[in-house]
Parts: sequence; C-alpha cells; structure tokens
Amino acid sequence: MLQNYLPVIMQCTIALGFAGVMLLMSLLLGKKGKPNPTKESAYECGMVPVGQGAPRFSVKFYLVAMLFVIFDIEVVFMYPWAVQFKDLIQESAMAFWSVLGFAGILAVAYVYALKKGALTWNA
Repeated sequence: MLQNYLPVIMQCTIALGFAGVMLLMSLLLGKKGKPNPTKESAYECGMVPVGQGAPRFSVKFYLVAMLFVIFDIEVVFMYPWAVQFKDLIQESAMAFWSVLGFAGILAVAYVYALKKGALTWNA
C-alpha cells in the first residue's frame, strides 16, 4: 500500500528540500547591508512617497460586495436550471419547487439585509 503513495511522498520531499535549500542559499549568499532610511522607504516606481496612503474603505463597501457575490452565485446556480427548464418540468415539478425554495431563501436574506440597513449609504 505504501508503494501507491511513494511518488507523492517523493515529490513532497523534493519540494520541501528544494525550498529549504533555496532559503539556506539566500541566507548564505545574499547581500548583507546595514539598513538605512533610503532602503527602508517604500518604493513607488521611482517616485518619492508624499503624504498618506489611500483612505480606508467603509465597511459597508465590503458588505455590499459580499451581498453582490451571494446574489451573483444565485444567478450562476439558476442559469443551468433555466436552460434545462422545459426538460425538467416535463419529468417532474420538483425542479420548479426546489428553485422556488432556493430563490425564496435568498429573498428572505435580501429582505433581512434591507431591514438591517446594509444597502443604505448615507448612514
């Protein structure tokens, strides 16, 4: 049974060995210099950094992004169902009711997000 896993074990050993050797070579052969303010400053395509970085985004931005992903996945799941709708309905009405339940659960989630104020930007 170990013979089945031997190639995987060998590949993992070689990969870990290669990574270890590369880290060791970097430590032994890499340039060692004293840090100074020029080396420690951020490099921005040759431009001297001026002022603060970009402002932070609001948490609402990320919340709306997650809601968009959820409803986008809903569309991804419903598209194949819609393509095969005619064939599925002829076989059984269960396909219709299962997608209706799926859309109902997401509708409840949407109403919950609206009630919590997840989509209001002025708050």
